[in-house]
Amino acid sequence: MEISEIKMRILRILWQFNRPAYLREISGELNLKTRSVNMHLLGLRRKGYVEALGNGLYALTDLGKELLGFPRIDENLARRILSKVPFESAFHFYFGENSPLNISSDNLIDLCDKIREIDIRSLEFHLFRGDFENWISFLGDIELAKRLELIRKSNLSGGNLREKVYECIKVRCDELLKISEIKNDI
Repeated sequence: MEISEIKMRILRILWQFNRPAYLREISGELNLKTRSVNMHLLGLRRKGYVEALGNGLYALTDLGKELLGFPRIDENLARRILSKVPFESAFHFYFGENSPLNISSDNLIDLCDKIREIDIRSLEFHLFRGDFENWISFLGDIELAKRLELIRKSNLSGGNLREKVYECIKVRCDELLKISEIKNDI
């Protein structure tokens, strides 16, 4: 399917916001007039890549995420991402090269909890090397890995970095839990 570069940029902007966005916000990010962006959004809505939530708010759909290259998260994938892995495949925290903390996480929820407590030097060490991205990709969550890449490239540090990483992983864990629970209740 052929889609224009502007439409792809709109999808990427909505993905980066990771929340519904107003037409004016999207227009501002693109540096285009709202009328022009509105026409592109109309085309994206017709194809099912974006949904209008009312009051000028737009959100990226699962189909839109797929167009950006992210796999659809179904019940099985959500469970796999959240599942425990063997000790040898767990995430092992370090202060730096050859300086293990003897702390590990064997699943995404545990990693999220440990992000709140781990020494900030360890958090920065792993984030800036891309270790979290690699391990989360190994678990099967390409989208979360990409979100952490954006955080890595934002040049945050200290407490601000910790909060951003924690919030990013926490929101994703909640989404994955909801997907696996909703499917179980049906």
